[in-house]
Amino acid sequence: MQSSDPRPPLSGTIGFIGGGNMARALIGGLIAAGQPPASIAVSEPDPARREGLAADFGIALGADNREVAAQSDLLVLAVKPQVLPEVCQGLRGALERVELIVSIAAGVPTARLRAWLATDLPLVRAMPNTPALIGAGVSGLYAPPQCGAEARARADRLLASVGETVWIPDESAMDAVTAVSGSGPAYFLLLCEALEQAAIAQGIEPESARRLVLATALGSARLARETARSPRELRAQVTSPGGTTEAALSVLFEGGWNGLIERAVAAATRRGRELSGSVV
Repeated sequence: MQSSDPRPPLSGTIGFIGGGNMARALIGGLIAAGQPPASIAVSEPDPARREGLAADFGIALGADNREVAAQSDLLVLAVKPQVLPEVCQGLRGALERVELIVSIAAGVPTARLRAWLATDLPLVRAMPNTPALIGAGVSGLYAPPQCGAEARARADRLLASVGETVWIPDESAMDAVTAVSGSGPAYFLLLCEALEQAAIAQGIEPESARRLVLATALGSARLARETARSPRELRAQVTSPGGTTEAALSVLFEGGWNGLIERAVAAATRRGRELSGSVV
């Protein structure tokens, strides 16, 4: 993973509670951006994961959450929402050195985290996505009003190590962020999967079909990012009246394409809120 981020490394020790894929992505991004491996500590109960992290990054690892928290200036909660209540309650009394807590657990509000941790420390909620694994992610972040500018800047620096950051002013919208960008890669990959299958059905051999589809997806995303035109305008530009693109799009529109996407995102948002309510 390469980084062109010119900002200096984060000060102090960055502690991760949990060493799964997203923690691994953040650790790799931080080190690629110039963060010293010696400034990163991880608590991970799985011995195989610990060995992999140690081999790949040369960071300090252990299985004791409190021990990692006690040496951390910035603490990242990177465990599944279902175990977060127990993890947070187990960290009580071990946060004396911590200056900022960042949670990347989906669906868990900051007020609930604060209650579980029994702390008034600055706390930021973040939702990265899986392209962070290659440094191409995007993260939605929310900070309560009492979280100061310095804490926000440190959280932004952490998540910017694996891609873009977008600050969300209203925490109630974070479930929609999860539905759009957190779950979003699956929607685009499903489209690629369907296009690949359709190409094969029309006689294109599988390897060529995959190359054509993935290059088209990447090129389309870059075109939308690197021009001033909106996706709607760019789509219209390639849709000649009476042409092949119009023939294809007419089928999608007749099938309720836009409404289907809207319902899918609404379902993911609703599920995120349900999961949030189910964590007690």
